Amino acid sequence: MDRLKNKVAIVFGAGPNIGGTIAHFLATEGARVCVMDASEAAANETVAYLQERGLEGFGIAGNARNNEEVQNAVAQTVARYGRLDIAVNMAGRVHWSHVLDMKLDDWNDSVGSFATAGLITTQHCARAMLETGGGSIIHILSTAAHFGEADGAAYCAAKAALLSFARSSALDLAHLGIRVNTVTPCSMEHQLWTTMRDEMFDPNWTPPERSGFYSRQEYLDQMPLRRFPKASDLAWATVFLASDESSCMTGADIAVDGGLRHKYPTWSPGKHHPVDIRDYARNVQWTKYGDPQGPLTDLLGEPV
Repeated sequence: MDRLKNKVAIVFGAGPNIGGTIAHFLATEGARVCVMDASEAAANETVAYLQERGLEGFGIAGNARNNEEVQNAVAQTVARYGRLDIAVNMAGRVHWSHVLDMKLDDWNDSVGSFATAGLITTQHCARAMLETGGGSIIHILSTAAHFGEADGAAYCAAKAALLSFARSSALDLAHLGIRVNTVTPCSMEHQLWTTMRDEMFDPNWTPPERSGFYSRQEYLDQMPLRRFPKASDLAWATVFLASDESSCMTGADIAVDGGLRHKYPTWSPGKHHPVDIRDYARNVQWTKYGDPQGPLTDLLGEPV
């Protein structure tokens, strides 16, 4: 409970799944937390969740791609808590399109957002960390940073840019006592009840017309651990990188993907240890800020 005692953190992105869960876990381990989100309501909801549990935090509306808004969030955090030790960035915009149909505005929005947010958050947070002798900066990536994905040229390019940026900034900041690391999840379990719910629960569902589309069953069949990562899995990896337990790590990437990235490409775990995606969904606990809320079927009904 005290792995981050007396530390101060900023989390850029405050939704109840990944960003909010990370903020919750940082605070549970003793950190005082600022959460910044483009949605003021999302930031306030996360802070209310923390405060209801006796945890310390405050929220602020802002865009991590905006230099002045990030600078303001860092300044407010330091003014309130006197220091900054941890920064977690997961800001960016996603656009899917076949490469021949990609709109330049969408490309610029996606590619610019992840790398630009990475630069701005790193700059302002690192400058604040210098005042107290160092800190830990963590960027949340995606398997898209490591692979090509059909219909995902903009997203893959953006996340790969953020990965290389994190590695380079780790070298620039190492002698200043500031560590920069990354965490790479794959498709997350919470997406079963958000963006991918219809695939399992709608009997009339049909696949979208995207050349790069794959079903949740196809995805699960590639997972050596035979499950999707939870938001809490990602949060615990972030807590580790934020803590002194990882004090000799910088420029590193932690894969939180059930073994997906490291399996032999032509080996399909699902052929040897089958798991039906609808049975999987029946056993899922949907979560909010990392806390179980009940069976997924209570939220969406019985899978067809």
